[in-house]
Amino acid sequence: MSRLKIMSPMLARVFSPLFMSRGARNSLGRTGVLGTLLVAGACAATGPVIPQPRSIVIYSGARIRPDHEEMKVVNEWVTREQQNIQEDPSFWIIAGRSMSESYPWEGMVISSGLDSVNVRVPFTGQDGLLVYEIYGHLHLMAQRGDREEWLPEAPTAVGYELERAILTRVADAWILGRTVYDSNPFGPLDEIAYAKDAGYLDAFIFTARPEEFATSRTEWARANPGGMEAYRDWFLNTFNREPPGIRAN
Repeated sequence: MSRLKIMSPMLARVFSPLFMSRGARNSLGRTGVLGTLLVAGACAATGPVIPQPRSIVIYSGARIRPDHEEMKVVNEWVTREQQNIQEDPSFWIIAGRSMSESYPWEGMVISSGLDSVNVRVPFTGQDGLLVYEIYGHLHLMAQRGDREEWLPEAPTAVGYELERAILTRVADAWILGRTVYDSNPFGPLDEIAYAKDAGYLDAFIFTARPEEFATSRTEWARANPGGMEAYRDWFLNTFNREPPGIRAN
């Protein structure tokens, strides 16, 4: 059963164990506050119950209208990943802090022993801490050969296909946070989520990371003539600035 099952919308915003810092989550566990949000022995055969997601809109008028059933599925695997991150003693996700609005892949380092991964979480994006941890967790699990368990939709993926599968999950997790648990807007994760929702995730990745995935970028550009120009126009209209990889830092 999901830990979020019986939370009211207000409690979910204040105490949600999905979208708060590791320190806050651990503090709740020590003080027992989280225990007051659970009903002993409660179980639902239909899966986790979450509030009806709301649409989100940014200043340009661009909207994301999430599907409730899809968000239930996302909530289930996000909760499962969080539990694994917190409870599996075989690895550690180390969340450092960044003063800049860095993206999940910036500063991620997996240890040579495959027993830890460092991620860098911007101070201005603390509501997205778990999403950054999920990014590092999925990369670590892939390196450890556990794709089938954690990325069943891409069990043999490597290179660009692996990165795309992981960032698809990152986008979905952030959409869950923004539309169900009222996470605060945060530029880098909003960009990934909106790009995925609008069908521009490939163009986003290839533009933001111009030194990577050369073969996949060439194949995509050949199959999508004019795709990069359409993406750039969409990004400018949506966020009123150039996309990452083009705009000045």
